[in-house]
Amino acid sequence: MKIVNPATEETIAEMEMADAAEMDRAVERARQAFPVWRSVSPGDRARLLRGFARKVEEHAEELARLEIANAGHTVGNARWEAGNVRDVLDFYSGAPERDHGRQIPVPGGVDVTFAEPLGVVGVIVPWNFPMVIMMWGAAPALAAGNTVVVKPAEWTPLTALRLAELALEAGLPEGVLQVVPGEGEVAGARLVGHPDVRKIVFTGSTEVGRLIAAKAAEQVKRVTLELGGKSANIVFADADLDRAATTAPMAVFDNSGQDCCARSRILVERSVYDDFLPRLGRAVQEVKVGDPLDPASQMGPLISAEHQRRVASFVPGPAEYATGSCPRGPGYWFPPLVLTAPKGFDPVDIEPGGSHAAFRRAFTEEIFGPVVCVVPFEDEAHAVQIANNTQYGLSGSIWTRDVGRALRVARAVEAGNLSVNSHSSVRYWTPFGGFKQSGLGRELGPDALAAFTETKNVFIATD
Repeated sequence: MKIVNPATEETIAEMEMADAAEMDRAVERARQAFPVWRSVSPGDRARLLRGFARKVEEHAEELARLEIANAGHTVGNARWEAGNVRDVLDFYSGAPERDHGRQIPVPGGVDVTFAEPLGVVGVIVPWNFPMVIMMWGAAPALAAGNTVVVKPAEWTPLTALRLAELALEAGLPEGVLQVVPGEGEVAGARLVGHPDVRKIVFTGSTEVGRLIAAKAAEQVKRVTLELGGKSANIVFADADLDRAATTAPMAVFDNSGQDCCARSRILVERSVYDDFLPRLGRAVQEVKVGDPLDPASQMGPLISAEHQRRVASFVPGPAEYATGSCPRGPGYWFPPLVLTAPKGFDPVDIEPGGSHAAFRRAFTEEIFGPVVCVVPFEDEAHAVQIANNTQYGLSGSIWTRDVGRALRVARAVEAGNLSVNSHSSVRYWTPFGGFKQSGLGRELGPDALAAFTETKNVFIATD
């Protein structure tokens, strides 16, 4: 497969795609390495993971440049991502020595619990944040004593392959962390269906997540699924409108909108709707889309021509409110775009078709591109109703100066990651994951480690 730079359309590498047999060999290597890795003492496992983090830090600029060339990320984002990989490894390097069991009082003996690693873990990585999401799954799995096989997205395997090399350089044993590039329907499907793989971590579309969950269920295989999103950015009349409007664009357009946490539905209280829109329009027009290597660029290209066509299919044309600019010529560019609700549009009705079918599709489906829809709401209850009227529940934002309202709405909105007067969703030391069809389980923070272990209960009689 040809690996293409999405900003230039130039081929930067050619990659052999693994078949099912090669995936079988990788899983067998991981299975054989598992007894070795789980027997490494907690202190030594922690030391090896810290060494891996240092290797990532030493090669951070190299990793960032690979992500820029392979995924079209801006240089600022790519450098942050390399730092996040390092930080996640550092965070979970503290886990092996703190993976504590319990002593439970019982009559006639001593009862203790152990957190046992699962075995071989498969991590299937998307193309939107290749190295970051790989490590969100791999780091806690490794810390818990599991071996890991990573299947990167077909379009973006380069940073994953380099991270596997750095793991070996850091001293992790052969077979403990492997990267196997391949097509999802072939290599990914075999990883999910392999009987020696005890858990699958998948980040991607809800449609594929459903298939993986069904296949894993045949073997009662554990899954962590981080799937789609259609998150709401709720702006109340008492909010700081300037700040809410100027921060809203990058809450959607960061990484060119290719982010499941994108706040792609902006809900604005009707009394300030007409004041908010021009502020938002000005902010959108100031977003700089350009060369990912230019530090001033805030948006790069979309990942592929195929995805560019898909994003364009959501734009109805007449409903456009504001559009930014983007480069012409080679590259899969797409401008930041605001769509406003047509007169008479009901944001609570999610049935397809009708007189506003084009806007309704953009408002309800995950676009995964730099397109945001804006609709008015009447009051707090109406805002919550609109926000929750979706199959998704990943993230969202609430803008208000009323602390009581902020807490009420945060509790009422069905989403796993909410921000008040900000757009922050992800910190490596706090849990991340979705409600409803946005996924199962939690990544990051202290919650993730338990997802890669089984609790074993042992009773020792003293009579």
